[in-house]
Amino acid sequence: QVQLVESGGDLVQAGGSLRLACIVSGSTFSDKVMAWYRQAPGEQRRFVGNITPGGRPNLADDLKGRFAISRDNAKATLYLQMNNLKPSDTAVYFCNTVPIGQWGQGTQVTVSS
Repeated sequence: QVQLVESGGDLVQAGGSLRLACIVSGSTFSDKVMAWYRQAPGEQRRFVGNITPGGRPNLADDLKGRFAISRDNAKATLYLQMNNLKPSDTAVYFCNTVPIGQWGQGTQVTVSS
């Protein structure tokens, strides 16, 4: 069974940057499409972006230019680089496989104005 452990969330000021990481175990990471999602307070979880096994990213249109997804197959780790953060980016961020499997605990990102 795939296990996902997200980390890297923090409290940052608007305009700041963070890099989230997701360590994957329990399955072969290198052959999986992986994705990031986020859930803001009072809202449904939404898609942030995904990345193919070969490293081709696909980001939600409204996040392009500020967010970037990458992966290290040797480390079984997925990354989300977030730049020029806005208060509206405040959310719990989750990673998952594609298709979606069991969720991890997520990591909290809070952006202050």
